[in-house]
Amino acid sequence: MKDTFKHKGMRQQLVEVLVNKGIKGQKVLDAIGKIPRHLFMDSGFIDHAYQDKAFPIAADQTISQPYTVAFQTELMEVTSGDKVLEIGTGSGYQTAVLLELGAKVYSIERQKELFKKTSKFLPKLGYRAKKLIFGDGYKGLPEEAPFASIIVTAGAPFVPKPLLSQLEMGGRLIIPVGDDVQIMTLFIRKGPKEFEKHELGEFRFVPLLEDKN
Repeated sequence: MKDTFKHKGMRQQLVEVLVNKGIKGQKVLDAIGKIPRHLFMDSGFIDHAYQDKAFPIAADQTISQPYTVAFQTELMEVTSGDKVLEIGTGSGYQTAVLLELGAKVYSIERQKELFKKTSKFLPKLGYRAKKLIFGDGYKGLPEEAPFASIIVTAGAPFVPKPLLSQLEMGGRLIIPVGDDVQIMTLFIRKGPKEFEKHELGEFRFVPLLEDKN
């Protein structure tokens, strides 16, 4: 669990890469510059931790590419104190970014192995989500709704209706939609049944799976 000057230097280089790719949100960049991403990966992959690419983690899942994390986070427009829902806790890296921005994070993971690992790991780094839940992300978390924003960190073949219904007015859902290649899609809630939709380019994610194992 070491974070060295070398790691910090590598993080700053990663931040510069993200700036060059068009990420503008200073708070998002600051969070990525601060969080020790190498600790979220298996020790054999430390050299890859600060390259802008996705990497395998447990349970056939991946830790998202830093650019993707930054891109999705920027779309959420998080302000301190926002109640946000994350579908797919994964390694906990995206969770940590949201916590750095001051969000109150509720996060759902359907892979038991990952859920157990991340639930123990995040508090060790001082990151405390409001709730980490083992369950089915398609259903969202109705008992804690509404949310200022919802982020889905896996590719969804369709947009789960419960997620749209759990946004507050003006709330934002960021979800990659599609089978093999996903279109990053932003929904902004304008009324009880009215949503503004923006399509923001192609990304690749591991699939969002229904039911839990």
